[in-house]
Amino acid sequence: MELIRQTGYMTARHLRELLRQPWFVVVTLVQPLIWLLLFGALFKKVIEIPGFHAHSYIAFLAPGVVVMTALFNSAWSGMALIDDLNRGVTARFLVTPVPRAALILGRILKEAVVVIIQSLIIVGLALIDGASFPGGVGGVLVLFLLAALLGAAFAALSNAFALFMRQEEALVGATQFIILPLTFLSTTFLAADVMPSWIRHVGDFNPVNWAVVAGRSVTSSHADWGLVAARVGLLAAVLAAFLALATSAFRAYQRAV
Repeated sequence: MELIRQTGYMTARHLRELLRQPWFVVVTLVQPLIWLLLFGALFKKVIEIPGFHAHSYIAFLAPGVVVMTALFNSAWSGMALIDDLNRGVTARFLVTPVPRAALILGRILKEAVVVIIQSLIIVGLALIDGASFPGGVGGVLVLFLLAALLGAAFAALSNAFALFMRQEEALVGATQFIILPLTFLSTTFLAADVMPSWIRHVGDFNPVNWAVVAGRSVTSSHADWGLVAARVGLLAAVLAAFLALATSAFRAYQRAV
């Protein structure tokens, strides 16, 4: 199928860019590791709050940090697209018969690879710091899948914003306006039972919270696979919607130029 073949070419192109700058994976982990290791140490006694229901704060926090890292890093994917727009690279691709969806999918799959690499590092450091994941390797792999789906969805949204706005400053503002509220209106740092009720209700419609809750479930000793399957389906639907938006943004950009 032509779409699959062209997506493979575009993904390989972006992965070669990553190989030329492998430090990007490590540098973008600095903030998440501060959240994991510093917050994990500073607030380790919050599990003693009635209703928290966690045996270790670092184990509770790690799935949230994995998801948060996927969200934050993938949300900046549009910056690279703006750079390609400014250098005329995208214009050259648009005069070829390559499917417009492949131009977006290639970037999304590259971001998914970065998410998985970074997730491995975060989970490894959490284990070294004393965390345990009773769900085993299978549960951790499903956590990676959830993070990759969320990251891919917001990478698609970021690329759509880049095509509509075409300015780095505007993209930075739009991205921050979305990712920070989504992160703090979720159970990334605190259990739902100790949060204000209105935040719990907002979390029911928050894709970040879907991924965090499902990620904690699969890494626990008693995973709720019905809940996990539902959250995977919802995240896949969000990804499909944002991918359609990004593809249509490419067509709008092509008409504009």
